[in-house]
Amino acid sequence: MTSVMLLLGSASDKPIAAKAEEVLAQLGISYATHVASAHRTPRRVVELVEGSDASVFIAVAGLSAALPGVVAAHTRKPVIGIPCTSDSSPGNLDSLLSVVQMPPGVPVAAVGLGRGENAALLAARILALGDDAIAAALEDYHAELERKVIESS
Repeated sequence: MTSVMLLLGSASDKPIAAKAEEVLAQLGISYATHVASAHRTPRRVVELVEGSDASVFIAVAGLSAALPGVVAAHTRKPVIGIPCTSDSSPGNLDSLLSVVQMPPGVPVAAVGLGRGENAALLAARILALGDDAIAAALEDYHAELERKVIESS
């Protein structure tokens, strides 16, 4: 069983997804990553979501960032959207606003621009509600963060 499915709107989103994959792997959480565009390959998005056994979805998309909403429209499982920065969007608001302004009944949790690691940690917290091993891995992760901060001061 795959715990998390990462969906990328395009191959250019891979560096952001890599940050999420790194954290998921560190926490021992299984994941699968696919590229599928809400605009250019909408049928593939629906097939991937509806055919998935994932417990949580992470969608990475820029510009109009429709991908997280399309994913959320085709599942009742948690969806986390990662808005991406873009050279063509002043202040990068297009992507951010697209992810956070879903219509009623289509909930998407949003993390900061390009924050793959935060999306993975949010997915882990959701999964930890029913998985003691993931909860313990999260405790270790946060203890390591604390240790690094203390050592740096």
